[in-house]
Amino acid sequence: MRKFIFIAIFLFSGSVFAGGYNVFGLGVYDIKFDGSETNQALDLRFEKRLDYSLLTIGPESYDFFELKPLFGIEATSDSASYILAGIYLEDDAGDMLTGKSSNFIFTPSFSIGYYDEGDGKKLGNDIEFRTSLEFTYQLKNKSRIGISFSHISNANLGDKNPGVEIINFVYQIPY
Repeated sequence: MRKFIFIAIFLFSGSVFAGGYNVFGLGVYDIKFDGSETNQALDLRFEKRLDYSLLTIGPESYDFFELKPLFGIEATSDSASYILAGIYLEDDAGDMLTGKSSNFIFTPSFSIGYYDEGDGKKLGNDIEFRTSLEFTYQLKNKSRIGISFSHISNANLGDKNPGVEIINFVYQIPY
């Protein structure tokens, strides 16, 4: 419990990081589209995305390939929790698809973290990986609203690797 409190204080502390987005998500954990059995639960997510480039790939005039750090925590109504750290990049979806700037933002990310199953789905290992694709719309005040689709699995590190899919509605607040 002390670890959880320390991590929560660290993540919510605005003075630790200089610029980026606080991301809040609410959604469905273990969603299936093929009709197979699920262990659905409410999913709550908080991430702190830093606007700091760890690695820039490509020409300086185009910043799509700026890998930036993120930290977060995810919890379900089944008391499962996931503490994560990873990288993300973001791009203007309009510019990417049509060459014209828009308020639509495309954000893929990759994270690794510690998963505690609680009473939730057993994913086969304590170390899990999360990949996410997110589409948001940037409002006039620079906040963003959108949808995120994620997959968590252990990449066959454990004996079992059932994986889980998650859909979240997200709200991002700049800091």
